[in-house]
Amino acid sequence: METTIEKQIDPSKIMQVGMGFWASKTLLTAVNLELFTVLANNELSGQVIKDKLNLHERGLYDFLDSLVALGFLKRNGIKESAIYSNTEDSDMFLDKNKMSYIGGMLEMSNHRLYPFWGTLEEGLKTGKPQNETKTGGAPIFEALYADESKLKDFLTAMGGIQMGNFIKLARTFDFSKYNTLCDVGGAGGHLAAQIALNHSHMKCISYDLPPVANVAQENINIMGLTDWVSIQSGDFFQDELPKSDVITMGNVLHDWGTDNKKVLIEKAFNALPQGGVLIVIENIIDDERRVNAFGLMMSLNMLIETPEGYDFSAQDFDRWAKDIGFSQTSVIPLTGPSSAVIAIK
Repeated sequence: METTIEKQIDPSKIMQVGMGFWASKTLLTAVNLELFTVLANNELSGQVIKDKLNLHERGLYDFLDSLVALGFLKRNGIKESAIYSNTEDSDMFLDKNKMSYIGGMLEMSNHRLYPFWGTLEEGLKTGKPQNETKTGGAPIFEALYADESKLKDFLTAMGGIQMGNFIKLARTFDFSKYNTLCDVGGAGGHLAAQIALNHSHMKCISYDLPPVANVAQENINIMGLTDWVSIQSGDFFQDELPKSDVITMGNVLHDWGTDNKKVLIEKAFNALPQGGVLIVIENIIDDERRVNAFGLMMSLNMLIETPEGYDFSAQDFDRWAKDIGFSQTSVIPLTGPSSAVIAIK
């Protein structure tokens, strides 16, 4: 007798995603309170944590134990007898005193993106940004460039969140055929630094707007890479890009609409020699637009944050690059949802 196995219909994924903001806000609040920094060198009881973070008794153990259940804290004992400590991941990436801290991006998410995403529906209906500009405020980058301290924190956060991608690219791509590299929109200089650290024959430029130069130079000085990495300032829309064998762009193209994307790709083409290469690091959406949910939601984030920006697939990039004159493109998977799309002149 033929039997059929009916597919289980289960609402758990719907509820998990639909109520996902619970988990998100729990983690973001812990980062904002600097809980993981407080626990970095100490195992502490709930009562000590309460006093250090100025929390109320009500909700204390629900908050801490939610972080245990989500995998961000470890615990011995229960409630009043519990001792809490960081997990290995939390200790590495969420302790503010470590160079590996990536919480800056989460802090920005808590303070800015979380409330802005509350009006996603409006953005989808109007096509307009939902950030500070909606109420007459300055765009995020303009505001950051006006405050050196905030700019430094932002660049450190962006460098930290991308570091895994930069290291993977430096160790995966064959740089032996090239001698010079320019990282366009180089921010804190972290990508150029990783290329230099892994390929001592390379001379690198980190290229960005003038307000970024001091931060980038400080980073390069600290790493002792001044013989390999130079900092150059300019506006990549107004100025020609520095000539080099390799041009990189990390999370630059997705800030802009199609016309400006093509302008930047063409500027890279013009700055490269024959055989030179453009490397673009983004959360590249899969060509079928079914798998990379993070890349697709990052594109929604560009709707929230920019007038025209969006994320794109390797197929999109291939079409733009070949229209401009590049001969071939390829993809290198990096960390998590990120990839490098590569175009050869």
